[in-house]
Parts: sequence; structure tokens; C-alpha cells
Amino acid sequence: MNCAVIFGGAGFIGVFFAKQLLASGRVEKVYLFDHEKVADKPFPYRTKLVHEDPRIIEVKGDVRQSITWRPDDTVILTVNFAAIHREPGHEDFEYYETNLLGAENVCAWAEQVNCNEIVFTSSISPYGPSEQQKNEKSLPVPVTAYGGSKLVAEKIHQTWLAADKAHRYLVIVRPGVVFGPGEGGNVSRLIKAVIKRYFFYMGNRNTRKAGTYVKELCLAIDWVLQRQKTLDEHFTLFNMSMNPGPSIQEYVDTVCKVAGINRKVPAIPYRVMLGCAYAIEVIARPLGIKHPFSPVRIRKLVRSNDIHPGYLVDNGYPYRYTLESAFADWKIDCPTEWS
Repeated sequence: MNCAVIFGGAGFIGVFFAKQLLASGRVEKVYLFDHEKVADKPFPYRTKLVHEDPRIIEVKGDVRQSITWRPDDTVILTVNFAAIHREPGHEDFEYYETNLLGAENVCAWAEQVNCNEIVFTSSISPYGPSEQQKNEKSLPVPVTAYGGSKLVAEKIHQTWLAADKAHRYLVIVRPGVVFGPGEGGNVSRLIKAVIKRYFFYMGNRNTRKAGTYVKELCLAIDWVLQRQKTLDEHFTLFNMSMNPGPSIQEYVDTVCKVAGINRKVPAIPYRVMLGCAYAIEVIARPLGIKHPFSPVRIRKLVRSNDIHPGYLVDNGYPYRYTLESAFADWKIDCPTEWS
């Protein structure tokens, strides 16, 4: 029986990609290899997706260690979604420890089980912050530990490919912010902030944020995999975002439209908002209080991530979702996240 193994599979993207692979008929079984089970995470929607399909099997393990587990089935696709990625939230060494050791151990495992096809999710973070639009040919200039670790991890996967270029296939995807049901990340926080009336503009209405719906990302990866095999291309690196990436105001306006609400969003000077964030952090951190006003997140809100999905556009990828239809689909699947 043919199977796929998704490392970091209990995470947000992994669960959806497992469903996509099974729906496409590429494999008959998908293993989710992760240090936690889906049910251990605070996202019941993900748990539901996994438990409703017996062809999805969870395996507990840590990619930072040598991977000794082997499935009984034939592995035709290895997917590396394992990563430390939240910013803020981790020490610099933690990004490198997981993202580099994980890349090395997953590539070694794929070689040991004779799997010749790998998908690796990188990030747009290696490009670094810039107000200029970036595409796949732009020079990466990472400025964070996360971005730097992802760029090195890309090279580790490319080294695996170079060891047997005639038979191996590698897809590296650099997605912008990925959103959807059970995400619990930046876009989920934005939706809550707009609905609950604590979102403010800070001179960033036109700031562009590359982003993609999780179902669109899964469709695009599968499309690239099939295209690669059809054309016998052994390496593809592509950006994943809507085209163009929406502005902050477009995100906010679309949230209001899909949620069926009217909001007059106030504007506060950036320096004032950043100062308030530092003040909140000083009080909240010693007390262990979680809050959505981290100075790091405030700074990220005024920086553009204007990433062009050149590979997809140039090769005619058929986008399925607009920002509005993606949000509407999300609301249907998980209405509690829109209340």
C-alpha cells in the first residue's frame, strides 16, 4: 500500500494536506508524525478532521532526534512541515535546533526508506522585511532566527536532492501567512480584534501582507507535484500567496463583509501603539499573562510582506479562492471562530 508521511503533521497545514492527498488519490494512507497528537492541541476542528478518517494515522516522535520509526507501507511521498515558527515565542537557538536538525533527520529518513519525493514548507521570512515586491528570484536576506533557519533548511533539502538528481524530486514552497479553520494565528487574531472592536490602524492601511487560505495552499502543492512529475522536473521552489497579497485594509473590510458587521476602525499613531504595547508587556510578562499586543506583532503589522507568486502565475495555476470566498468558507467550516 502506498502512503505519505507528514512530519509535523499534527499542525495546522499538515492536517489539511493529509485530507488533500487522500482526496487526490495519490496515496491510500497518510501518517502524521509529530511530537504531539492532534487532540493535544487546543483546536478541536483539527481533531475532528483526523478522527473522522481512519486512513490518517498518528505517530508520536521528535524530528530533532534520529528517526527510527518505519511504516509497513511503501512511502512514496515525504512531507516536512515540522518547524518552530511562531514569532515571538521562542529563543533564537530553538528555531535552529528544530528547523535544521529536523531537515537533516527527515532527509536522512527519506533516504533510508527509499522515498524519492519530498515536499518542504519554508517561509517568506528568508526574504526579510521590505517595501519592495519580492519574487522567487529575489535575493533572500533573512533578519530573524526563524528566517535564517528556514533558508538553511532549504539548502539541506537541496543537498538531499543533489545526491541523486536523476531519481529524486523536491518541492519547496514559501508561503505567506496561512489562514483558515483551526489556525489560531495572526489572521485569527485579526478577525477577533475586528469583531470585538480592539483593532486599530497605525498608518498601515495599505501595508500588503502576502497570505493564502490553507485549502488553496494544499491544492497548489498538489498541483505543483503533479506538474513536476508530468514535465519530469526535479526541483521546484515557489511562493504561495494570493495575487496580489491583500492590504491590511482589504483584510479588515473582508472580515466585516463576511461577518456581516459594520465597523469604523479608528487610527492610532504607530509610536503611541508601540509604546502601549511595551507598557502592557512590562506588566504582563512577569505575571505570565498572554495578550495580543506584543511589540513584535505591532512592528510586524506596519511592515509589508509584498510577495509575488511568480511561479504559479507564470505557469497558469488555477486559483480557487479569493480572500472573500476563503473567509466565507472558513466561517462555514468553523463558525465559532467568527463569533
